[in-house]
Amino acid sequence: MEAALAPGVRVVVAMSGGVDSSTVAALLVERGCDVVGVTLQLYDHGQATGRKGACCAGQDIRDAACVAGALGIPHYVLDYEKRFRAEVIDDFADAYVAGETPVPCVRCNETVKFRDLLAVARDLGAGALATGHYARRIDGPEGPELHRAADASRDQSYFLYRTTREQLAFLRFPLGELSKDETRALADRFALPVAQKPDSQDICFVPSGRYDELIERLRPGAAEPGDVVDESGHVLGQHDGVIHFTVGQRKGLGVAGGEPLYVLRLDPDRRRVIVGPRDRLGTTRVPLRRISWLGPHPGRSGVRVAVKLRSAQLPLDATLSLDGERGAAVLDEPAFGVAPGQACVAYDGDRVLGGGWIARA
Repeated sequence: MEAALAPGVRVVVAMSGGVDSSTVAALLVERGCDVVGVTLQLYDHGQATGRKGACCAGQDIRDAACVAGALGIPHYVLDYEKRFRAEVIDDFADAYVAGETPVPCVRCNETVKFRDLLAVARDLGAGALATGHYARRIDGPEGPELHRAADASRDQSYFLYRTTREQLAFLRFPLGELSKDETRALADRFALPVAQKPDSQDICFVPSGRYDELIERLRPGAAEPGDVVDESGHVLGQHDGVIHFTVGQRKGLGVAGGEPLYVLRLDPDRRRVIVGPRDRLGTTRVPLRRISWLGPHPGRSGVRVAVKLRSAQLPLDATLSLDGERGAAVLDEPAFGVAPGQACVAYDGDRVLGGGWIARA
């Protein structure tokens, strides 16, 4: 288990304005820590003002300040809009244009939160940076380990797999042993003004939920029309832009009649969407790039793991091998709809060993 932070130690809490991070701040105040709240402004306030369920803009910043005031702790707002645009939003748009399906929450944690904000916490003289993520940091025999949350339905460890060993040593996840209901009960006990605030549902910088509209605005001309083809190259129909599709997609293909068809691959260079029957979606080899690893190094011979290929997917048994920052997961059984740009995260039981971005075959 993780040792509790001692009373008096300074802890920076990343406060998004939601119930989770607000409860973390209250728990640490109750524990006697010297708590400093920091909120990141990540995109234009006006785009989300008054919109419930977003984070890091508008009302959420005001909610974080209100909670900090109620707790009697200092609170700072850092303008990270340019960094967030460069590291997360632009990366998100470029990935879709390249025919990938990105995971911006992983990029956000990797860059502006666990790199830039962590550096700010150190500059403030803090002994730790605490967040409202549902994950566990457990002190193992060779140092801190990243584990799934106790509540599997709330687990966010998939989005934290790019955390480094050095970062993990400085991070704390006080909600890792709690369920969401227990967190809300604590928020009620602390009389936090956000105790009943709804959870965020969409990607924070896509208020409408329409990713394609954002990409078309950021990358004019990205939604160029093209052909929907089968694996032999026969044209079956037309589409309005590769950015509207992801591997495994069935609906909205613009192809009528016959057996159900699925998106097998995307070819953005030739503006083609390649479709076929579901059995052609199956794959057992998942190539990986930019691998980040927290566990014992498996070497080229590989190690037995369970992998998640999407955040909401059940783990799949596999053998994973590494070769520098590249590698592959070989699945025991075929997986369907494996999309380039998603993350493949490897687990040993509840422990996160690491993972990488899914590359094109």
